[in-house]
Amino acid sequence: MNDPAITYPTPRRLDATQALWLKGAILMTFLAASTVPSPLYALYRAMWGFSPVMLTVVFASYAIAMLLALLVFGALSDYRGRREVVLASLVLEIGALILFWRADSVGWLLAARVLQGFATGIATSALGAGLVDLHRERGALMNSVAPMVGLGVGGLGSSVLVQFAPAPTRLVFDVLLLVFAVFLVAAAFLPETAQRRPGAWKSLLPSVDVPAKARATMLRVLPVNTAQWAMAGFYLSLGPTLARTVTGDDAPVVGGFMIAALSLTSAAAIALARRIAPRQASSAGAAGLAVGVVVTLAGLHWRSPGLALAGTVVSGAGFGSAFSGSLRSLVPLALPAERAALMAAFFVASYLAFSLPAIAAGLLTSRLGLEPTAIVYGLGAALLALTVFLPARVPRPAGK
Repeated sequence: MNDPAITYPTPRRLDATQALWLKGAILMTFLAASTVPSPLYALYRAMWGFSPVMLTVVFASYAIAMLLALLVFGALSDYRGRREVVLASLVLEIGALILFWRADSVGWLLAARVLQGFATGIATSALGAGLVDLHRERGALMNSVAPMVGLGVGGLGSSVLVQFAPAPTRLVFDVLLLVFAVFLVAAAFLPETAQRRPGAWKSLLPSVDVPAKARATMLRVLPVNTAQWAMAGFYLSLGPTLARTVTGDDAPVVGGFMIAALSLTSAAAIALARRIAPRQASSAGAAGLAVGVVVTLAGLHWRSPGLALAGTVVSGAGFGSAFSGSLRSLVPLALPAERAALMAAFFVASYLAFSLPAIAAGLLTSRLGLEPTAIVYGLGAALLALTVFLPARVPRPAGK
C-alpha cells in the first residue's frame, strides 16, 4: 500500500516548442510510413504473383480506410483531447507495421494497409489541430511541411533499402517499429491543448463538418486543392513507372528519386510561400502546377529524363505554394473547438482527390497504356488548377 505521506510528482509535460517539434516529427513519420510500401510492391508481386488489379485494390484499401477514419474519428480530439487520440493512432500504426513485418501473402498486405490507413487518418486530424493549438502560424507551417518531407523521405528511403539493403521487406519495418515505439513513449508527455467536453460518441457519426465562417473559403480553394492532390496521387502511384519509362532504368531508387523530387520541392516551396499572402500563394502555385505538368508530359513523350525531372520539380513547387495558400486561408477561420473537424474536412477533400483519380488512372493504364493516361490525367488536373484565375462571381444586389 502506498504511504499517504509520500507524494509522487506528476509527469513533466513538454513545453510548447518541444511539443510543436514532436507533433511535427510524428506527422512527418506517419506520412513517411504511408509511402514506404510503394517501392516494395514489385517485390511483393514477384513473391506472391498477384495481378496489377490487385495492386490497385491494395492502394485503394489504404485510401478508403484513411478517408473513413477522417469521417468517423476526425473530430474526436475536439472532445477527448489531442494527446489521447494521438496515442491511440500510434498504437494502431505499430499494429499495422507488425502486420507488414509478418506479411506472407497479399491478404496480410491488404490488412496492414487498411490498419495503416485508419491510423494515419486518425493521426492527421488530431496532430493537425494540435499543431495549430500550439502556435497558429508555425503550426500551420508544420502542418504543410511535415507531410511533404515525410512523403519524400519515405519514398526515397524505402527505395534505397529495396535496392541496396538485405531483407528489404523486413528491415524498413524494423526501423519504423523502433521509431514509432519511441514516439509512443514521448507522446505521453505532450501537453493537452484541447479541453475535454461531452459529445464524443455523437462525434463518431460520419460527417464532414466545416465551420460556417470557413465554408466560402473552402469552396474557393477546393478546385486548386483537388488538382494539386490529384497530381500528387498520380506521381506517387504511377511516378515510379513513369520514371522507368523515361529513363529506361528499372532500379527502384529511380522511382523513389522522382517521388522525393516532387515532395521535397513542395516542402521547400511551402517554407518560402509563407512570406506571400495566401491568395497569391495559391495563384502562383496553380500556375506552377500547370506548367510543371506540361513539362513532365513533354519529358514522357520525348523520353527526356531532364525534362521529366524539371517538370516534376516545378510541379512540386506549385503544389507546395498552392497547399500553403489553401491551408493558411482556412486555419484562422476555425475556433479552437472546431479545428480538428475543419482539418478533417480539409484532408477528406484532399485525400479523395489524392486517391480516387489515381486509382482510376491505375486501371486505365493497364488498358490504354501509360502515356495516353498520363496526358488525359495531367491536362485535366492542369485545367482544374487554372480555374483559380477565373473571375469570381459577384452576386447581384437585391431587387435587381
